[in-house]
Amino acid sequence: MLMTNTLLDERERDLLKWRSRRGLVENDLFIEQFFATYGSQLTQQNAAGMSALMDLADNDLMDLFLRRKEPEGQLDTQEVREVLEMLRKRVPGGSPQ
Repeated sequence: MLMTNTLLDERERDLLKWRSRRGLVENDLFIEQFFATYGSQLTQQNAAGMSALMDLADNDLMDLFLRRKEPEGQLDTQEVREVLEMLRKRVPGGSPQ
């Protein structure tokens, strides 16, 4: 499937946000900030990267968020790396890591 820079519509964004809920509250803090910061700008490519990350176990996801690990194998794609960098950015006034 060809991923594009087409913006997600509201329904697609809401579905992605719902799918991104995690059991580990620390992961949820990163994800909530991601949607608060980038929600209205998310593209189909971003959704593909986020979906791939959401297939991971919570502890593996946290390791990526905290830069303990980098994406490897099938997870090492441009879409995943772009979304991961967005997730890792701390916005002024955001929650501390």
